[in-house]
Amino acid sequence: MPNTDKPKQKEWLPHLKKVIGKPDEDLYLIGHSLGNPTIFRYLETLRGNEKIGGAVLVAGYSDDLGIKELTNFFETPINFKKIKARCKKFVAIHSDNDPYVPLSYGEGIKSKLGAELIVKHRMGHFSGSLEDEKSCISLPDVTKSILKISK
Repeated sequence: MPNTDKPKQKEWLPHLKKVIGKPDEDLYLIGHSLGNPTIFRYLETLRGNEKIGGAVLVAGYSDDLGIKELTNFFETPINFKKIKARCKKFVAIHSDNDPYVPLSYGEGIKSKLGAELIVKHRMGHFSGSLEDEKSCISLPDVTKSILKISK
């Protein structure tokens, strides 16, 4: 994604649209952290009969976490009704000790989108080595989830 040190929705959303091209029900998206609100914003832009097959949301959230650099992704409320209509299936994968995105956000995604929620234990933010967090270099639940929801 462009400008990852200072992410801007106005840059990320067009970039994602360009990479995807024409969406269809054979498209499955995987997002981590800020990638999740980006996927939500993308789904909000779909029109007519456009729909994707599914999304796997890792350490996802749908509200402003109070991080100044990310606030621009939350200038308008996320439209969960529209998002749910544009994506057939959702899986949310969260850690019970994420220092940035509490498990309650995964529970919210489950509630608002009918997502399957997978809770991993002591996996932090599923990222590289941050603040003494062990690097997450493999997350088989993502592959298993894609295979499950694409049947």
